Order: sequence, then C-alpha cells, then structure tokens
Amino acid sequence: MTDSFSGDISGTILIAECGLTPPSTLLQALVTEGFSLCHGLEAVPVIAQVQAQMPDVVVIATPSFTEAEQQLCQTLKQGMDTRFIPIVVLGADSSPTARLSAFKSGVADYLSSTLWVEEMVARLRVHINAYAIHRRLQKQAQRAVSSGGANQLLTDLQRALRRQAEQLQAQNDQLHREMQEREQAQQALRLEQQKSEQLLLNILPKAIVDKLKQLQGSLAERFDNVTILFADIVNFTPLAAQISPLDLVNWLNQIFSEFDRLADRYHLEKIKTIGDAYMVVGGLPLPSPDHAESVMEMALAMQTAAERIARSDGQDFQLRIGINTGAVVAGVIGIKKFSYDLWGDAVNIASRMEAQGHPGKIQVTEETYRRVKHLYHFEPVGRVLVKGRGYLNTYHYAGRR
Repeated sequence: MTDSFSGDISGTILIAECGLTPPSTLLQALVTEGFSLCHGLEAVPVIAQVQAQMPDVVVIATPSFTEAEQQLCQTLKQGMDTRFIPIVVLGADSSPTARLSAFKSGVADYLSSTLWVEEMVARLRVHINAYAIHRRLQKQAQRAVSSGGANQLLTDLQRALRRQAEQLQAQNDQLHREMQEREQAQQALRLEQQKSEQLLLNILPKAIVDKLKQLQGSLAERFDNVTILFADIVNFTPLAAQISPLDLVNWLNQIFSEFDRLADRYHLEKIKTIGDAYMVVGGLPLPSPDHAESVMEMALAMQTAAERIARSDGQDFQLRIGINTGAVVAGVIGIKKFSYDLWGDAVNIASRMEAQGHPGKIQVTEETYRRVKHLYHFEPVGRVLVKGRGYLNTYHYAGRR
C-alpha cells in the first residue's frame, strides 16, 4: 500500500462472502480498475485476514445483514489496527431496516446488489481514497511527534479528522433522508397501484385483469357450460315518465347495487346493465360445476329484494327473469371504453326468456331445467317461439323441493 495520495488510487479490497457471491461483473470491473482482491468465507478467517493483510476496504457480501455480520463489524471496529478500515456491505436486502442496521454497526456504505457496477466501483474508490488520506495524516502525525513538531501537526490532524467525520456524517444524513423519501415514494406508488387495480376490478373480472397485467394469451375465451340470467323491471317505461331523471337514476342505482351484492354473494360475474335490464352469468371466467344452481339462487334472491323496494307510483315492484345454459365466447374487445362481454346463441336465448317471460316469474330453458330440476319444482310453459330458433320448451319456477 502506498502512503502518497494523488487523485484516485488503487488498493486492496478484501471480500467477505457471508452467504452471497458478488457478481462476476463487479469482480472483473474491480480487477480492470487496478484493485487487488482477496476473499474470505467465514467470520473468524475474515478477521484474521484483515489483521494480516490490512486491506484498504472490507466488503461484506451478504443476502441479509444479520447478527453474525453485526458481530463481524463490531470486532473489526474494536481492533486497534482495523478500526479505521472502511467496511462496505454488498447486500441483496435493500430494505430500510437492513440498511439502517448496517450503518448502526459502523458500516461506511451499503451497496444494493441491484446497483450498476460502475456506481459500485466509484463508491468503493471513494472509501479507499478517504482511507488513504487517513493513513497519510497518521504518518504525518507520527513524523511530527518524532521531529518535535507534534502539537501543531496533531492539531491539524484533529481538524482534518473532524472535517472528515463531519463530511461522513453529512453523507450518512443525506443517505438516510434519501432512503426515507424513497420509502415514502414507494408507499405512495403502492397506494396508487392499489387504487388503479381496484378501479380496473370494478370494470373487468379479476382473471382478465391478471391476464392484462401479465400479457398472457388472448382476452377472448370459449366456455362450453355457463348459465346466463337476464332481468328487467316490469312497467319501467311508465314509471320513468313520472319521476325526474335524477330520482330515476338514484332508484335504479339502489336496485342494481343490491343486485351487485347478490352477485358477489353467489360468486357470479355481473356483465352489464342496459337501461332497466341486468345481466349476470355463472361459470366464468373461472369455471364452476354449480353455476346453474348459483344463478337460480340469485334469481330467487333478486325477487326477494324486489319485494322490499317501493315504487313511487304505488304499484308492486316486479321483475321479469329469464335464464339459459349453454356455450358462449367471453372477453374484451376494442381499445377504448372496453368492457367484459358475452357472445353466442346461448346469450340470445337467455335474453328471449326474459323478454317473453311473465311479470314476477322466472322462466328457464330446457337445458337449465335439466340441470336444476332435482333442486326446484317447475311448471311447463309449453313451446315458446324464440326468434331465430323456432319453438323451444320452457318452464316457470314453482318452488323448492
């Protein structure tokens, strides 16, 4: 090691591998810059190597700064010959807790393993240069003592050491502030991400949101077995003409909010509302074996909820509900104001079941009837003409078994 100091100097770096191997790119960069490297694998051999080689900096490479690394730092800081050697942690754990624990143990710097190699090398060089200044001042003080000019040079040494200590303290304070600001910024970012994701979940099913985030596959998918429910409000048009638009919207919001809570209770997927019509489906985007039963239970719960809701015109609040089971294609199309929707013949038939149904009744197709007839009583309606499909057998719900 040299006592002279002129700009950047090379030096010896002792790397203590305490559970973490430094990146090969860092090691190669240090060698290229002219540094000499030596390695240690356990705490006690590391201490012995430091005492024997007196490196210019000790790098502790560790996945997490634990009690063992704290003890190693304290032992080096207590040694008469080693206490001034700068200790730098190269850590995989970049959390504020780990970094602050390292600084409290006397560490001069904490390098996250995700930093650019160039920045790591530059920061190590700063500590090596500072230690070189410290050694030079020590040598000057020793020469001053031997030549009789000890008092003045000792004063100069103390002043230089104070300046160095103040600079290091200022750097540490700045680092702490930056760490706190970064943690606050990360927390704010996490909150904004949560808000954005919650907003997206109000528009799209969670499985589709996950696909959007991971950019996995198509956003359209075929489902062979789902059950679709359409419901609308009987005599809605005359009622809409009697009340103000704002009161009408508030009334619809009360009704559909209750239906949304029912969809969550029965693990169904709300698709959309169109005017006074409400559409929900069971069996997607995550398939379920009991989708038909769940949709029937929601239909019954919707009727019960309708009995509690008053109309301003004094008439009974009634729903017309149609249900069908079959295959659909579900997904998101377009690039603006997108929404999750269903397509297929099964959707059209469910819509016809509602449109051609009777007030206060739940009308189901043959396919749905076969899936749930062991749980509910039904009355045959007969053959109903469905546009585009001809005559279909349909049934009205008549009670539980």
